[in-house]
Amino acid sequence: MTDHANDVAANLAEIKARIDQAATDAGRPAGAARLIAVSKVQPVEKLEAALAAGHRLFGENRVQEAKAKFPAARERYPDLELHLIGPLQTNKVKEAVALFDVIQTLDRSKLAAALAEEGAKRGRLPRLYVEVNVGAEPQKAGIAPADLPAFLAECRDVHGLSIEGLMCIPPADQEPAPFFALLSDLAARNGLSQVSMGMSGDYELAVRLGATFVRVGTAIFGERIRPAPHG
Repeated sequence: MTDHANDVAANLAEIKARIDQAATDAGRPAGAARLIAVSKVQPVEKLEAALAAGHRLFGENRVQEAKAKFPAARERYPDLELHLIGPLQTNKVKEAVALFDVIQTLDRSKLAAALAEEGAKRGRLPRLYVEVNVGAEPQKAGIAPADLPAFLAECRDVHGLSIEGLMCIPPADQEPAPFFALLSDLAARNGLSQVSMGMSGDYELAVRLGATFVRVGTAIFGERIRPAPHG
């Protein structure tokens, strides 16, 4: 194994153990929360190292990047599960529906309508989560907590969509615990079983507060290597 492969495999094992420990500390069963390995802007060899270590659950932020990396991997690993965890433009809906198993960033009526239309054409849709703007940050996407019940009803009654869970990204400059607690509460009050929250710096806290998915990138793969500018 290469150094990359050793590092990634060891990091995955440690993080999964910490997730299970955080769950049991909170009185939840081990395995109550699953690890999404966020592979955006990571070299293919690190993705391959995670696959070789047996990990099959990945998250990508951009449709185009995922399209370049994952179809070939899925041919070799048909049990691979891919989540879209970044914003989705309506003009990318067709590609996203074809590529992803889960779309976590449903955040507006226009996108709900586009997903419903594409689902009707294909006869299938990825599983869907609504992104909630828990910190009421004007620069961030997401449904306001107060608007969530009405939006869920619109998704269900107007667009015929089934919503599985909620996702959030708390404000970066504030303690995340109240926002994690809020998302878990919103999911419970609206009858949703899945809660996606927590990243490299706070995933154990998120698990203790009810996350069923955590999205971890740098703690698994190391710092992202951004492509050099052209020119």
